[in-house]
Amino acid sequence: MAKKFSIEVMEKWCKGCGLCVSICPKKVLELNDHVKCEGVRQDDCIGCRQCENICPDLAITVKEREQ
Repeated sequence: MAKKFSIEVMEKWCKGCGLCVSICPKKVLELNDHVKCEGVRQDDCIGCRQCENICPDLAITVKEREQ
């Protein structure tokens, strides 16, 4: 069974730069109406952590979900 992941975004820390949105290979993230990052398709996340690594504000955490 494939692992599932969840993305937590500290909205207060996110400045809406869009780096995470552009680097995500599965297009899991989008900028919301407040120009903040949001995980809109969390079930598609493959846990590559590229968004977490590229975030200059350390606002994103990727965690493995329990099945």
